[in-house]
Amino acid sequence: MPSTPQQRWPDLAVLELLVAVAEHGGLGAAARAVGMAQPNASRAIARLEGELGLDLVARHPRGSRLTPAGAAVADWARRVLDDARELMTASAALRADRDAHLDVAASLTVAEYLAPAWLARLRRARPELEVQLRVANSAEVFALVASGACELGFVETPRVPAGLRSVTVADDRLAVVVAPDHPWARRRLLTPAELAATPLVVREGGSGTRATLAAALERLGIPEHELAAPSLELGSNAAVRVSAAAGAGPAVLSELAVAGWIARGDLVEVPVDGLELRRRLRAVRRATARPSEAAAELVAIARRSSRPA
Repeated sequence: MPSTPQQRWPDLAVLELLVAVAEHGGLGAAARAVGMAQPNASRAIARLEGELGLDLVARHPRGSRLTPAGAAVADWARRVLDDARELMTASAALRADRDAHLDVAASLTVAEYLAPAWLARLRRARPELEVQLRVANSAEVFALVASGACELGFVETPRVPAGLRSVTVADDRLAVVVAPDHPWARRRLLTPAELAATPLVVREGGSGTRATLAAALERLGIPEHELAAPSLELGSNAAVRVSAAAGAGPAVLSELAVAGWIARGDLVEVPVDGLELRRRLRAVRRATARPSEAAAELVAIARRSSRPA
């Protein structure tokens, strides 16, 4: 059987015009009813007739009217337009429901020290918005965003998986800290090799803090598999901080988490020669998903908040 060229779908606007011809009794009146110039309306009907292979409008010096075929097509067009209106109404309802809710995931450091202020500003701007914040490590945040369970995520890792789009919203710095009575507390400078060879109190695998430290040491030629096994693996910044202050061993934490403890003398920061521990905090979302207005506004708030006053 010979193949036939693929038929194009008719334009909804010209179907609306055809129905208007049936309802208003002429092409001129129909064009005015749908807000179309009459020459454009004539060309649109002629194009539709060519696409369908049917004469739809009989043109006369005193006006125009639908042919029997045109009247039949106009009846079918009404059903198509009704379905299209239902589609647009349902889509608007879905969009309104989406815009009324925002599911966010954030790594522990961001969730504890930055996200509360960002979300408070967002709620002041959008008091009707319902926001759910899930707290997880960076690897879990990536999974939540990739699956669509959360529209937006905030992470601390140096790398972002394929399929996700990221934007930097703030900067952070990690600090090596020890208890005041630890031998390192009297050191003016530590070498990266000494740090790598020492069992540390660390966050669990998948945390952005741990990934940032491993990446920084790798840049200096110390691969992750050569790092000493941790002395403790803990699930929160607070647990790591308290353990380090109690003498369980050195720890590496965000300066957001330890600044107050260093100022009070409960922890001592130890400089490490040549080790760059600054990192970017990023907002991530699925690359193929269009962000909601609320998500875009939250990212903008986060970026503004990190700028110097």
